Amino acid sequence: MKQPLAYVHPAAKIASSVVIDPFVTIDADVEIGEGTRIGSNVTIMEGARIGRNCTIFPGAVIGAVPQDLKFKGEKTLAIIGDNTTIRECVTVNRGTAAKDKTVVGSNTLIMAYCHVAHDCVVGDNVIMSNATQLAGEVVVDNFAVIGGGTLVHQFCHIGPHVMVQGGALINKDIPPYVKAARDPISYVGVNSIGLRRRNFTNEQINEIQDIYRYLYLSGLNVSDAVERIEAELPATKERDEIILFIRNSKRGILRGYV
Repeated sequence: MKQPLAYVHPAAKIASSVVIDPFVTIDADVEIGEGTRIGSNVTIMEGARIGRNCTIFPGAVIGAVPQDLKFKGEKTLAIIGDNTTIRECVTVNRGTAAKDKTVVGSNTLIMAYCHVAHDCVVGDNVIMSNATQLAGEVVVDNFAVIGGGTLVHQFCHIGPHVMVQGGALINKDIPPYVKAARDPISYVGVNSIGLRRRNFTNEQINEIQDIYRYLYLSGLNVSDAVERIEAELPATKERDEIILFIRNSKRGILRGYV
């Protein structure tokens, strides 16, 4: 259902059940799935792909060209998954030739005034609280929760099931399952409450805590701690995920609290 005061380019592919409020602008080469609602004064630009049953609140801009000087007008995408909520004045830029697309997953909540820059990948069931700002090529894994006003340096990786305090300045990778807080941002423990809410068992949580004791409380450097973890702790999905995350980290992982 389209308001007569909205502009929708005739080449845009809009499902019949999409609700479009007044003063919306939708460019060509846009696709929007069934059941989505587009609030007033939203601008959806070329290359946007929005899934089913999303809600885009007033003032959001989806698919604007990247704020990146290497962008030369190449054809790229900004992809929003199903059942995702984009609150007021959020900006999601499309990708560059580096990755070709910016992705926000399904069942994710992006609160007001957040920014998702070019080539970011935000997973499923993520919560980005108000005014969180992701620089280019940041990765945020599934079930991460980021407190309001957080600033994330380009190329950083935030692991799954992480909890980050509000107002954080993140310039290192944050490994899976942890809480990150204080200033400067540091490891402050395992996100045990979040893990229990997502049906992790006490045994799994205890195993994760054992891993992080080696990493942050043993006095070992990171590479030695990883070797000890592999040698002394049983192989589990969570153990192997943490080790792989650390070995693939390009910026180094979050520091321990001193």
